[in-house]
Amino acid sequence: MPNHSTPSALGHLRILDLTRVLAGPWCGQTFADLGADVIKIERPGSGDDTRAWGPPYLRDADGKDTTEAAYYLAANRGKRSVTVDITTIEGQHIIRQLAARSDVVLENYKVGQLEKYGLDYASLKQVKPDLIYCSITGFGQTGPYAQRPGYDFIIQGLGGFMSVTGERDALPGGGPQKAGIAITDLMTGMYATVAVLAALSHRDRTGEGQAIDLALLDVQVAMMANMGTNYLASDNIPQRWGNAHPNIVPYQTFATADGHLIVAAGNDRQYRNFVTAGDCAWLADDTRFATNPLRVRNRDVLVPLLAEMVVKRSKQDWLTLLEAAGVPCGPINNLQEVFDNPQVVARGLQIDMPHPAGASARLIASPMRMSETPPTCRSAPPLLGQHTDEVLASLLGYSEADLAQLRAQDVL
Repeated sequence: MPNHSTPSALGHLRILDLTRVLAGPWCGQTFADLGADVIKIERPGSGDDTRAWGPPYLRDADGKDTTEAAYYLAANRGKRSVTVDITTIEGQHIIRQLAARSDVVLENYKVGQLEKYGLDYASLKQVKPDLIYCSITGFGQTGPYAQRPGYDFIIQGLGGFMSVTGERDALPGGGPQKAGIAITDLMTGMYATVAVLAALSHRDRTGEGQAIDLALLDVQVAMMANMGTNYLASDNIPQRWGNAHPNIVPYQTFATADGHLIVAAGNDRQYRNFVTAGDCAWLADDTRFATNPLRVRNRDVLVPLLAEMVVKRSKQDWLTLLEAAGVPCGPINNLQEVFDNPQVVARGLQIDMPHPAGASARLIASPMRMSETPPTCRSAPPLLGQHTDEVLASLLGYSEADLAQLRAQDVL
């Protein structure tokens, strides 16, 4: 197990990570940040699918592309990569040996696929009775869709997210819109982390392991949150509002002279301060717009007037004016602006790590801040199979001859 230079919350745990792409690796990376020894099992020769999801790729010291895809780098720091062909008898034996020395197994294979290799929960429980076994699938282990493959984009549509995301149908550009990131995968990874931690707490109290059934669809429906309960409480189907708010005006984006701005005037005082800052105090005196209910009722008249006011000044001018006036506001930053932002810099959200490909990997730090056991990024995302010999020798006692024979058999 890697050495820990600082105290870690989960340094006593070992996670056997059989997952690929994003939801499962995101869970594994969170455990690695918190100090766990995360052993990532990858296919010999190709590895995690996302290793091939480029460009962009990590650049070396000369500015040339390496073979390390940025997508893979996003979800695999702090892990040890071991290549094993689990379709072979020898590979299955290695996985069972590693599972016996692990606290948690993460996997995101199709329902029933690992059973034929003897690597399902029932089988691995025989070698590790208190094992926590977390399965991540598109639709769960039960139900009529259980055998279907799960894709984040499809789940965003099926689970209701896209029905409330995007511009209003009646406006230009209206229609359903997915999130700009794989939000269902990421949330599933976080729910998996919470579920595994809960199962570990139960194990520590009772000695019992358990299986966890995490489904992207379940997570997507759950994360509809107040939109979901709004429907359940009223039977009224929520609609898309784009960057506007159904109950507050103005609470939306506006185009400035050189970019876009968010204005979130949540009460009448903030609204008056907003229009006064724009030299349009008459828009607060107008009886059609005097209160929020009136502004909501007359939004189709008011919003074009506000848009005409805002576009006359630059984004920075508006930010300065509205912050001084106590009006909630903010820019819409591109990612260059995000990482240049003084608050982002102060919080240390960009980290630079030496990478074994001979490059410096710029990564995004864990957002968790803990006073006694802070998350640490111990190592860059590994090269394919970088730690195979190290792990199999130190944990399982394999000799150089054993490793050579397994490689000759294409097991590693």
